[in-house]
Amino acid sequence: MKKIRKIAVLLSVLMLSAAFTACNESTSAENTEETAETEEVTETEAPTEAETEDVNLLRIAQQGIFSSGGIVTTPVEGDYNPEKSWQDTSRAGNTAHVDHANVLYQIPAEDNGNPIIYLHGYRQSRMCWMTTPDGREGFSTLFLKNGHSAFLVDQPRRGEAGATGTISDDTEFDMWYGELGEDEEKPETATKYQPGDQAWYTYFRIGKTPEETNPKSQFPEGEEALNQFLRQATPNTGSYDKAVVSKALGEVINDVNTLTGNKSIFMAHAQGCSTAWDMPVDNISAIVAIEPLAVPKSNSVQYKKLLEANIPIVIYFGDYIEEGDEELKSTEYWQDIRESAIAFAEQYQEDGGDCTVVDLPGEGIKGNSHFLFQEKNNEKIADLIEKWFGEHGLN
Repeated sequence: MKKIRKIAVLLSVLMLSAAFTACNESTSAENTEETAETEEVTETEAPTEAETEDVNLLRIAQQGIFSSGGIVTTPVEGDYNPEKSWQDTSRAGNTAHVDHANVLYQIPAEDNGNPIIYLHGYRQSRMCWMTTPDGREGFSTLFLKNGHSAFLVDQPRRGEAGATGTISDDTEFDMWYGELGEDEEKPETATKYQPGDQAWYTYFRIGKTPEETNPKSQFPEGEEALNQFLRQATPNTGSYDKAVVSKALGEVINDVNTLTGNKSIFMAHAQGCSTAWDMPVDNISAIVAIEPLAVPKSNSVQYKKLLEANIPIVIYFGDYIEEGDEELKSTEYWQDIRESAIAFAEQYQEDGGDCTVVDLPGEGIKGNSHFLFQEKNNEKIADLIEKWFGEHGLN
């Protein structure tokens, strides 16, 4: 006698572009089951290799996209003319929904109740958490397999949350310009993408030049991996404003709590860590800061808020800092940043808080750049973080 059984569709994080074509609607496991293919399997047929390796499969119970926070601009003076519509270039009566955060989320079938909110750093979007330059599983997938729901954020004025009321005038880093004064001249680079492949490559401690990677580097080899990494970069549409970003991320945290009923682990990289210190802490269970560019001063409002809420914090640094190339300005820069983080952690501990700075080379994990979560040993680093989660009852 033949047995009929349904094979559930298995969703992969790396196929998100196909999954979200009609986005803003959640996709549940039940809906997936309704469209699953059915095939016949006889009693004598042996299970396939895929069926015997369920441990490697990722099952998603729910996923979707939503926006959090933001403002609606004041209507342009005048009355909206529906007959002229978009052809009325004065935009009289029009408003704009801007300065929100955009969140792509996935909840695994075996959710452990400790969701992770991921926030990118400068020049990046949520993409940096979702994959690696050589196409392997990114952090969000690795932690999804451990039961952590993923809430991947594009911060206001970046990526999928690019809508803003005023174009960026930060021509040192960004690629646009705003209104200029009477005596100001438009910068030559302001109307085009600000070149920086080589400069950022060195700043990120991948190597001295794209042709000269650091010794024993964990950065994925080959021109195509470097090409994919450099194409992750995305500019701000509006000037970076930490207050705007922090306000929107506070709304993200509240929305995640409403959706899941749980507090969130907040994982941020570089510039994104600055947001972690400013956010409301009521629905935060822990902070994972990967190479933060700054930490709160011990007498600051941010510091006192984190301490009073008893938020555990762990900070990770990669390689080529202590033993970095002394000829490069970026080496001293990163040494100063790490020293500040160590001083912060020591003070936080002394005041009764829980903060640890993890130096990966000191843990025997060597060869990592500023983008340690995207490199060849990212699984090993994810395991180290998961161990910290376990020590704090977060898995």
